[in-house]
Amino acid sequence: LEEDAGKSVHDEAYVDKDSTLVDLNRCGTPLIEIVSEPDFRAPEECYEYLNKLRKIVRYLGICDGNMEEGSMRCDANVSVRPAGQKELGVKTEIKNMNSFHNVEKALKFEIERQISIVQQGKEIEQSTLLWDPDRNEARIMRWKEEAHDYRYFPDPDLIPMVISEELLDSIKKDLPEMPEIKKNRFIQEYKLPEYDAEILTGSLELADYFEQVNHSLKQPKLVSNWIMGEILRVLNEKGIEINEFTISAKRFSQLLILVDNNTVSGNAAKKVFEKMFESDQTPEKIIEELGLKQVSDTKEIERIIEKVLDDHPEEVKQYREGKTKLLGFFIGQIMKESRGKANPQIANQIIKEKLKA
Repeated sequence: LEEDAGKSVHDEAYVDKDSTLVDLNRCGTPLIEIVSEPDFRAPEECYEYLNKLRKIVRYLGICDGNMEEGSMRCDANVSVRPAGQKELGVKTEIKNMNSFHNVEKALKFEIERQISIVQQGKEIEQSTLLWDPDRNEARIMRWKEEAHDYRYFPDPDLIPMVISEELLDSIKKDLPEMPEIKKNRFIQEYKLPEYDAEILTGSLELADYFEQVNHSLKQPKLVSNWIMGEILRVLNEKGIEINEFTISAKRFSQLLILVDNNTVSGNAAKKVFEKMFESDQTPEKIIEELGLKQVSDTKEIERIIEKVLDDHPEEVKQYREGKTKLLGFFIGQIMKESRGKANPQIANQIIKEKLKA
């Protein structure tokens, strides 16, 4: 734990190659530095590690994890060794990576560069490199550095900090449910596929939104499908987070309840969903104004089906001769005739019975 000391900017997009900018805007900002053991064997592992780390700090509420804005940074040490050799080779350090994807690209580049050097029988020199995302290459910033190069010395004003087991225990009790635990709970409690659970627990706010909606509905897969489909689409298009989303969990659950009880079809509900951004009206009111209420009256649906069959005698003949794939055609015609209002489940049952005759 320390305070941010600011940063040097060597990016040629802002300064010429012989100059350096010093950014002191973050000086004094609380900073936590996490140093891992050399446990990673592939750039993809590092990408996954950073993603999980980002989730954890966001769940804890201590950092937004936005690398592009400098809230989270990554310096990566890279070394290679011939297969079967125990000792790691000489390491290099890559800096100036401003996204998880750039970390992955930079690692792949540096691993290939080092392997090429070793295969040529040359020695790798310890150095610090800067990653250039525009050229997809790393350039050497400075050569070998040892501990004495940093000129460390004890600060007499800083006293040792002792972390007691009691303090650790009290902190553990106050921790929120962590991402991996929440993901596993979503799989077990809500019977969701692992993919759904992974997406929904991507942020604490999204997970909370899901649970609030499902609390009123008790249809987790339906809720999951709509959040991962319609809501995430809107969030991506508008470049916003779920806590900036204007449709509350309560209003959204009202819409899904109407989908679940067949008051409105899924396609019609998407039109209602779009209208919900424009006003504070309830979904029921929007459905009424747009005339989107689903027709579940069997007599009315039978009347529509009879008309469709009368209008397409040749297709009826082909279906009864074995061309059963035409069922989709008939359902399409029914939905067209009813302007999308006919309950598809009821229509499906009735049309099958009618076509048997």
